[in-house]
Amino acid sequence: MKQQTYEVKGLSCAHCASKFERKLNQLDSIETAKVNFGASKIYVTGHPTIDELEKAGAFENLTVIAPKKKAVQPTVNTDEGRSDPQSWKEKAIAFYDEHYAICFATLLVILGYIARFTTGEHQFITITLFAASILISGMSLLKQGLKNLFQLEFDMHTLMTIAVIGGAIIGEWGEVAVVVILFALSEALESFTMNKARQSMEALVAIAPDVAYRFKGNEIEKVKVEEVQVGDILYIKPGQKIPLDGVISNGSSSINQSAITGESVPVDKTIGDDVFAGTLNENSVLEVRVTKIASETTLSKMIELVERAQVNQAPAQALIEKFARYYTPMIMLIALSVAVLPPLLGYGDSYTWFYQGLSVLVIGCPCALVIATPIAIISSISNAARHGVLVKGGIHLEQLSRVQAVAFDKTGTLTRGEPEVTHLEWAQSSQEDAELLSHVGAIEKMSNHPIARAIVAYLQSNAVVFEGKVKSFQSQTGEGVTATIQNNAYMIGKPQRFNLSAQPIWQETVSQLEMQGNTVILVSRNDSIVLLIALRDRVRAKSKWSCRQLMKMGLKHIEMLTGDNPQTAKSIANEVGVTHFKAQQLPENKMTRIATLQKKYSHVAMVGDGVNDAPALANATVGISMGAASTDTAIETADIAVLSDDITKIPYTFQLSRRTMRIIKMNILIAIGLKVTALLLVIPGWLTLWIAIFSDMGATLLVGLNALRLLYVKAE
Repeated sequence: MKQQTYEVKGLSCAHCASKFERKLNQLDSIETAKVNFGASKIYVTGHPTIDELEKAGAFENLTVIAPKKKAVQPTVNTDEGRSDPQSWKEKAIAFYDEHYAICFATLLVILGYIARFTTGEHQFITITLFAASILISGMSLLKQGLKNLFQLEFDMHTLMTIAVIGGAIIGEWGEVAVVVILFALSEALESFTMNKARQSMEALVAIAPDVAYRFKGNEIEKVKVEEVQVGDILYIKPGQKIPLDGVISNGSSSINQSAITGESVPVDKTIGDDVFAGTLNENSVLEVRVTKIASETTLSKMIELVERAQVNQAPAQALIEKFARYYTPMIMLIALSVAVLPPLLGYGDSYTWFYQGLSVLVIGCPCALVIATPIAIISSISNAARHGVLVKGGIHLEQLSRVQAVAFDKTGTLTRGEPEVTHLEWAQSSQEDAELLSHVGAIEKMSNHPIARAIVAYLQSNAVVFEGKVKSFQSQTGEGVTATIQNNAYMIGKPQRFNLSAQPIWQETVSQLEMQGNTVILVSRNDSIVLLIALRDRVRAKSKWSCRQLMKMGLKHIEMLTGDNPQTAKSIANEVGVTHFKAQQLPENKMTRIATLQKKYSHVAMVGDGVNDAPALANATVGISMGAASTDTAIETADIAVLSDDITKIPYTFQLSRRTMRIIKMNILIAIGLKVTALLLVIPGWLTLWIAIFSDMGATLLVGLNALRLLYVKAE
């Protein structure tokens, strides 16, 4: 069955999301259902109707919206496809419309206390004002709480409903009315902090424009992005956002890719270069040939991954949710014990301890505890996405925070991945052989390896024409290629493929060049070495700084893995500043090395390009792919995908993961600490409904605001 994604309106708390998920999975028409609280979406496999889904969420009056295509909205700026933000007056009106019940109930409470001081505490008018306030601000609470009570379902609504009914029975109308208002306000604060975290994530959706300008013959037509097909040519003016992924077919310009990759500096692009949906064309007209439809762009994948990442819970979050299932019944037992046992044992009167028991129920609401982790995870994942880092779930953030060893692939990660030819050395028998160069170019043009591309680029820049029909071409990963041209058998590869011991002159030259940090490639024709090509890859400007930052964070082991020879590897390792390196590593060797490191350090991260390093990335505790924006494989393979080639995003991601876990632990301590402190007030009999609700609301507010700090963690 195909999985369908539905939007949900009215999902206010993590506990409600868990309950909604349980009810969905009980439906006969659903095979599996997963609720994404952070994105307010559900992922359903099966054939349910909207009525069935909404019936399952009736306890929270949830509204379910069927999957639909994004429509073009009427906007002020048609080029960007976005409307102007609301003014502060409009926001104030919207807030009042949403929370008018709390506002009106608060007014009634004030009038109730005025009546209490003027006419008396138990007068009809006083009780009526307080009761009206309770009904207005707590109607949904009481309705759900009573329903849960009859069904023997115990959650925070049940606790509060029992406390409200009990408070009314003993005549504490004023306190109960204030408690109900403050509870409603606490839920509003929870909703506010959750929405704040969601807004950062939803900002990704607003990056790409809704419309595109497409060539139709010699005319340019304005169309919805959903109507554009692969192969269409788009017309993009300066200052406009690029609506879909594509390749520049005409023109050159600076492209601001910060929205996708997090790069702060615009990138110069010209004919043949890839561009991404949501990036900004800064200074010249471009014509772009579309390579991906709207639902398959890099931006679409980003949005989908960020949303689904919130379903992959961190172990800490799963543990808290499991604990919350037993927490509420436990609080009810404690409250019952507080209300009943002391009077039975002769300590105080029944009224006092009944009141204390009601206060325990109020303080037992698990709001702050339940939201302690999800808000932090959502904020962290949203922040990372804004910086061009896709984290595929809270579990990977938690695992990354524990990593003590990290292994880097060299080419394309620590280095730019763009080797340049630095030296040619000829055999005397083939000095300046033009035909040889032509054949080498023809063979290397058939390979997509970075070294092969560098050799081809060098030969083309020197006006070498590639001639000859290549036959029997074979490539061996990490070693080289063989082929035949005009009855000449060629082998092009690393020195270890050749018997250099019989040719000491070549052996000495190779050794000298490798000691200088060059990668050496040898060419043999009919089993005789005829040419040496030396190449050197440039180290990224920030590689050394990034490794130093990781060591400052306390990582015990930073290793470079490369297929290069030991001399070149040592030269690059010293330049970059890694603590260890391994040379002549094939993909399977890298995977074995990761397994060895895991035995010693338990949690190991692997950073690579996501294609050649796929086995090592998959076997590491956390796999991080670099430069993943233009490679679907890289995004899919790794646990964390850095969309740009900016290596400084690696220490930023480590920093974010560690700060996330610190804040989660701090939130849990705040949520539990405030409640335990308030519960201890039961012993001297000082706990009141006021203290109980203020401690609960305070914990919710502190936890929410503390988690929102993760939205503002910056990459250095």
